[in-house]
Amino acid sequence: MAHLLQRLIGALSPAALGIQAALALNAAPFSHKLHLKLKPECTACHASAAASAKAADNLLPPVALCRECHQQEVSIKSPSRLTVSHFNHALHARFGNLAPVIASAVNAGQYLSAPGDIRRHLNTKTACAACHRGMEESEAVSLASFPRMADCLVCHNKIDNPFSCEKCHSADVKLKPVNHTPDFLDRHTTGKMGLDKTTCAVCHGRRFSCLGCH
Repeated sequence: MAHLLQRLIGALSPAALGIQAALALNAAPFSHKLHLKLKPECTACHASAAASAKAADNLLPPVALCRECHQQEVSIKSPSRLTVSHFNHALHARFGNLAPVIASAVNAGQYLSAPGDIRRHLNTKTACAACHRGMEESEAVSLASFPRMADCLVCHNKIDNPFSCEKCHSADVKLKPVNHTPDFLDRHTTGKMGLDKTTCAVCHGRRFSCLGCH
């Protein structure tokens, strides 16, 4: 019996062994990194994304799909409420892989926020990974893998704050930075706040002027 068990374990891939170990712990967080080794196509689990036309759609996999591999009880929480109220996955999927488009904006210095390390993820041939970057390295579910506003503004570059905000966000979402207090208009003109106008670009665009707000 021991010999047979060793043969079975030896036949498992490293990724499958990792899942078996996680199941044994019975408390391991969900790992995209681990699951993408077994099912590299994002739509294998998130099949409903291809037809989704609303930001409120639940695009998480059905429990029945998880039970194909996981024999123990599996529960999937409802998705968190996002600040984005209007988004059409199906429409954006028709454009294919947008990674080269975002990469070009980063390379040209036209990306409207500090890009950090996103450029290294933009050589991907996976369309989903163009906006949901770093999933292949993620050991836990995180909002960090969601697109940044600056990603959207690469193509949707007609900024007319605050009117353009409601094209994607609902009116009740609080988008103002914490330093935009009621006295902000008076304080920021003194120069004492040390504001860097480049950090304002993601909301106001690169060519905004004082008259754009006053």
